Amino acid sequence: MRNDLSIFQSAACAAVLVLMAAGCASTPVPNEKIAVAKDSVQRAERSGAPELAPVEMAEARDKLNRAEKAAADRDLQPATDLAEQANIDAQLAEATAQQKTSHKAAMELDASLQALRQESLRSTQPAQ
Repeated sequence: MRNDLSIFQSAACAAVLVLMAAGCASTPVPNEKIAVAKDSVQRAERSGAPELAPVEMAEARDKLNRAEKAAADRDLQPATDLAEQANIDAQLAEATAQQKTSHKAAMELDASLQALRQESLRSTQPAQ
């Protein structure tokens, strides 16, 4: 009977260790989220965000760097959270840059239209 109890305890202990190892293995390393954040940061950089949305861009870069450090330190949850935040900050920086670029283009178009209207009015007025 004592031998059966010892075997049961050993089996139970082994089962617990297997479950714990499986639990650790199921927590993914945030490399995929970090890769997505890197892509978003690069896209934001190409959109002109460093000049047009410097605060948002700095936040994205900072959080991406912190996510990479946390991943290297095997702090998986903080790394995942920071990578997600970096992705969102980079998307905000890109959107802000696009909005500012669009606004500038609209202002230039308005100025061009105004100049055309004035020229049109001058050409239709009778000479005095």
